[in-house]
Amino acid sequence: MLNISLVYGLLGSLLLLVALLTARDQSNPRRFSSALFWLLYGLVFLIGDFLPSALVGVIVIVLALIAGFGGLGQGFAQIDDVKLQASIKRIGKKIFIPALCIPLGTLVGVLLLAKIQGDGWQLIDGKNLTLVSLAIAVIFALAFACWLTRETPVQGVREAKRLLEAMGWAVLLPQLLATLGFLFNDAGVGQAVAALSKDYLSLDSRFAAVTAYAIAMAVFTIIMGNAFAAFPVITAGLGVPLLVLQFGGNPAVVAAIGMFCGYCGTLLTPMAANFNLVPAALLGLKDQHLVIKAQAPTAIILLICNIFLLYFLAF
Repeated sequence: MLNISLVYGLLGSLLLLVALLTARDQSNPRRFSSALFWLLYGLVFLIGDFLPSALVGVIVIVLALIAGFGGLGQGFAQIDDVKLQASIKRIGKKIFIPALCIPLGTLVGVLLLAKIQGDGWQLIDGKNLTLVSLAIAVIFALAFACWLTRETPVQGVREAKRLLEAMGWAVLLPQLLATLGFLFNDAGVGQAVAALSKDYLSLDSRFAAVTAYAIAMAVFTIIMGNAFAAFPVITAGLGVPLLVLQFGGNPAVVAAIGMFCGYCGTLLTPMAANFNLVPAALLGLKDQHLVIKAQAPTAIILLICNIFLLYFLAF
């Protein structure tokens, strides 16, 4: 049975290959410290379940120290411009097909692969159906991209290395912020949010409760920088007690659209550096917040739409 271990294994293996290429990249002035960073990060995915929690914590601290003391560097491998232009001319807009294969493949996996099962067995673990389907879709997209570009999977790893080096320490943000969200929830922040909403907000109507939950998800995501960090806190404080228990909402719909509300906040915050600040740096934009400014109208419109979707679909 395919489960979340497939996703972790693929990520960990990719990071180990990136660490190997980085250690061999003499154009990187900090190749050994950078290689150590990606090696440790990959080991967390590969064998993190088998390591003591304290050791994983030590690894996270080492990663932070490497990044904090400027241990991450970037290679300067040059791309053959003639070969690049010829490839662009030959492939054209078909270059977007592999990227589109990922969401399409994930959708097909969620709808079809879950049905492949028999007496006492199933192909994919239903608890992680979406993530496993995503991993399978990425594998097929990589294979198609290699066929389309006439390159090898090794070139895919090189491009992954280039992108990871450009993002640097910001790659860690989603996981760290998601962990911070769970810590906030365990510390009782969700209960505090529930108490504040009960004392200071009039949420007797279903629409008011839906609006409060959606906006709170977006705002807390802006503060935390990641919807995964906001989700456990706001859902425990507003989503479950109000929308699910008080008004009888469907938990699956509340959770799904609630996360989407959080993603609207992701589009608006510099705290999501890996999404909003790194692209500005890669594009060489003078205004580091230009990406956020361009995304703001879309984020606001989506948030309003999500409020109505949540109101009409969750009950």
